Parts: sequence; structure tokens; C-alpha cells
Amino acid sequence: MALTTRRRALTTLGAALAGSLALPGAQALAAQRKHGPRPLWRAHAHNDYEHPRPLFDALDHRFGSVEADIFLVGDQLLIAHDATELDPSRTLESLYLDPLAARVKANHGSVYRGWRRPVQLLIDIKTEGSSTYLELDRHLLRYKHLFTTYAHGRVHPGPVTAVISGDRAARTPMEAQSVRRAFYDGRLTDLGSAAPASFIPLISDNWTLNFSWLGDGPFPDAERQKLRSIITEAHAHGQQVRFWATPDTAGPARDALWTELLAAGADYFNTDDLAGLEAFLDAHPNS
Repeated sequence: MALTTRRRALTTLGAALAGSLALPGAQALAAQRKHGPRPLWRAHAHNDYEHPRPLFDALDHRFGSVEADIFLVGDQLLIAHDATELDPSRTLESLYLDPLAARVKANHGSVYRGWRRPVQLLIDIKTEGSSTYLELDRHLLRYKHLFTTYAHGRVHPGPVTAVISGDRAARTPMEAQSVRRAFYDGRLTDLGSAAPASFIPLISDNWTLNFSWLGDGPFPDAERQKLRSIITEAHAHGQQVRFWATPDTAGPARDALWTELLAAGADYFNTDDLAGLEAFLDAHPNS
């Protein structure tokens, strides 16, 4: 990719997917008075559908990202963590797409009224990736103007950015599309690859497969440097970073690890504890 083209792609993607950085003091307070409490863009609701009120509990806690696991059953996309838990009434549409569309309509074009940055919907494919993605693409097409869209080399921001995770076979049909309403969740092996940020805007990986430290005692210097190098490289390519399998039991170890993620510039904090992460990020208002 030519340097000027790459810079243009990164600039466009930064605006469309990463959104704005935290507003400085007085400007942030003025925005909150005008629009209500600021969303916590770094907060990611892991297995969001397991909360009593999927999507709505996370939005009530001002989360900027929610995760939904999907299974392809016929032409339906059902939400569950395990195939034994499938319920035909719990579809991607009923739990996420329809409520998001209704909320965006009520809020005049955004998930959070007055805040134009897209909310991330991380869709984790649990069945065969290629066929499931193709059906998912047909479902997303029904929700015009809801999703950030990639079209012929350009990213067009929408109220919701869908990012596809899970079964890696989804990558093949996604890469073949010149127009798509979703983006691909990369792994650390994708960091620095030829795939542009307009295809892989997010780099996610398992914390425990890459780091030994779980928040107890000092963070080894070599691991701190590794974490910061990963995030620096991702950001240089216009990508964001999320780790899953981080400690999620309330206490000093979790706070210590979250503090290191914050200092390193991690883009998403993975949690099942909505109130706990909300409190942590509220205690660090410049996050």
C-alpha cells in the first residue's frame, strides 16, 4: 500500500472506529452536562448475553462494547455460550440488533444520545465460520444505516461497529467482500501483517497465553515492556487492543492488572463485572 494511501486509511479508520480520545477537563464536563454521563468506551462486556438484561445492563453501565456469541441454526442466529443452552427465542435480532436499531432511532442516530462515536458489537461465531458469517452478513444488511460499513476501500462510520471474532474461517468470505458491514477481530499473530486496519481494526488475544503475571506482586519489567510494545505497534497501524482471560475477581490483583493495562494504553478492558469496571474507570476519569 502506498504511504499516502495508508495514512489516509489510518486517518479514516481512526475517526470511524477508534473515535475521539478522552476530552480534557472542562470540555469533558461541558459535554457531560449537554449529553449526560460520558460513555466508558474502553469497557467491554464479555459474554454480555449472560446478564439479566442483555445489552441494556451494559448500556446502563455506559459500556462502549458488548459481546454476543452466535450459533447458526437453520437460517437463525441464536445467542448462547454453549450449544446445550440454545433457545429459539434468544436470537441476535431480538437481543441486540432490534434493540440497538430502536435506541439509535430514539437517540437521533447514536447509541448514546449526543455521543457520535460507534459502540462496538463483538460477535463471536461458535459454529463453522464461513457459512455462519455469510448468514450473519444477510442479517446485518437488513439494518441499513446502523453499522459502520467498509465499501470499496473506504470506511463509513455508523452508530454500531460489528467486529467478528470466534471461528477463524469467517476471514475468507470477509476478505473477498468489497462491501461489508463488519470487521475482523485479529490475533497477535496478525500484528504487523499486511492486513490493513480497515479489515482488522481490533487485535484480541488470551492474556494467560502471553503473560505470566496475574496481578499479584510486581509486574515483571520484561512483560510490561512486551505489553507496551504490543499496544504501541497496534496503535501505529490504527488498530486497537483487547485481552481476554484477565483476572476478573474483585480485589487488588484485578485492580493492579487493570492499572497496568490503563498505563499501557489498552483500548478495551474485558469483564463480566459491569459495576466493578464502571467504578474502576470512573476512578480514572482521563481513561
